[in-house]
Amino acid sequence: MKFDILTLFPEMFEAVLDKSIIGRAKEKGLLELNYIQIRDFAFNKHRSVDDYPYGGGQGMVMQAEPIFKAYESVTEDLNYKPYTVYMSPQGRTFRQSTAKRMAKKYDHVVILCGHYEGVDQRLIDEIIDEEISIGDFVLTGGEIAAMAVVDAVARLIPGVLKSEEAFSDESHYSGLLEYPQYTRPEVWHNEKVPDILLSGHHKNIENWKRKMSIENTFKKRKSMLNKARLTEEEQEFVKKLKLENK
Repeated sequence: MKFDILTLFPEMFEAVLDKSIIGRAKEKGLLELNYIQIRDFAFNKHRSVDDYPYGGGQGMVMQAEPIFKAYESVTEDLNYKPYTVYMSPQGRTFRQSTAKRMAKKYDHVVILCGHYEGVDQRLIDEIIDEEISIGDFVLTGGEIAAMAVVDAVARLIPGVLKSEEAFSDESHYSGLLEYPQYTRPEVWHNEKVPDILLSGHHKNIENWKRKMSIENTFKKRKSMLNKARLTEEEQEFVKKLKLENK
């Protein structure tokens, strides 16, 4: 999968995404990550890419032309339009389902990172396919949000993680939060690892994990249970949890 990221701060991505799991996937050729400096396409000697907003108001607005030229540098030799995303607090909230859709549906994604008071609306109207937000808060720029999106999508690409099980049991992937995790030592601060995890009985362990996922979701993100696919027995377990926590 290929990501082209239009940004004023390519070095931020190099410091984060070129490391660890994503960095190794890049080295193996499973991912292609390109960071395009928007200032390289500025049309003035100061390499500025922003100007005052028409109609007045606070702050500055990123100009359409430098961004469009940066975008053209990515797309000019293509016979298709890559899926183009703008990281924006006005966008649709990014979820695990969004990551799954992007990983499955698109081979090439362009991400625009905004700054200042945003981007000239005409540029958004012309090239952007989807605006994405990572939450109801405002950051100083789109870079941190873009990193989160790339990381979440990239780890779903076949081969990036060792196996599908590496992510299919995780929180949100199946509509539930993940079960509690434990590692050595067996006893820590007088607290022991649950006996079931030491039993070696794989079916019982899997049943325990599923039950704990449901209980964990009930305690922390109860609303998620409304959309989760539960068996009749699991639905009864949820009813029991509700009665116990009245």
